[in-house]
Amino acid sequence: MALTRRGFCFALACLALVAPASLLDAKEVKPKLGPDAISVAQSHAYLQSHPAPDFWSLSPFYVPQVTESACSLAALTMLVNALRGLLAHDDQPLVTQDSLLRAVGSERWAREAAENGSGVTFEEFKHYVRVSLEVFHLEADIEVTKPDSNSVTTLTQLRNILIQNEQSDRDIVLVYFNQGVLTGYWDGPHISPIAAYDADRHLVLIMDVDRQWYIPYWASDEKLLEAMLRPAPANRGVLAGETGGLIRASLKSASPH
Repeated sequence: MALTRRGFCFALACLALVAPASLLDAKEVKPKLGPDAISVAQSHAYLQSHPAPDFWSLSPFYVPQVTESACSLAALTMLVNALRGLLAHDDQPLVTQDSLLRAVGSERWAREAAENGSGVTFEEFKHYVRVSLEVFHLEADIEVTKPDSNSVTTLTQLRNILIQNEQSDRDIVLVYFNQGVLTGYWDGPHISPIAAYDADRHLVLIMDVDRQWYIPYWASDEKLLEAMLRPAPANRGVLAGETGGLIRASLKSASPH
């Protein structure tokens, strides 16, 4: 996601120095999450009563994005580590965001993910998924789903993908979506892994890498579809007009240990 919050918070700090107390008291106080999301701390029964293989595969490798533009880098670091699993020998390090960036060797991605960087388009993100898997010798099928309508057929397709993904830890889904549709705050593209899917309640667990502001949260699959379809506004630079989708990476064979 692009840098917006730091400037906003600085502006509020300046306002606090010069504005009358009555104006500050009138400032609207919003909940941490929007009305369409609920934190995993408030709702964790599903994880206690179901195997949730992706959640347990991803959670040991849960990392915060290192800049406000590095959600793609954090999400792919989690993906690579989750598909590799814990390696067998003590001389085999985990993948970090820095080591992933060095291994891929893309100056463009480094600029996009840097502080004040532009972030990545959906097409660029597809490319970075492929090369990230390749440089760590992970043979995986990559399935890309980019919804183009808010129809019953599209929602059914989304639900089928999420149901299939919930069966095993050998495949991980990353979602490119408008974060504000779910959290109620930031109107722009964002990327994070999907950690679980409660098919009975049609709820998706987003393991949001925006750790400065969020912990994992549940949102309805209908709302997630809406978040993928919402175009980035015109003020998002190269990301203006971007819509999202799902990228599912499924291992072809046992991961190298």
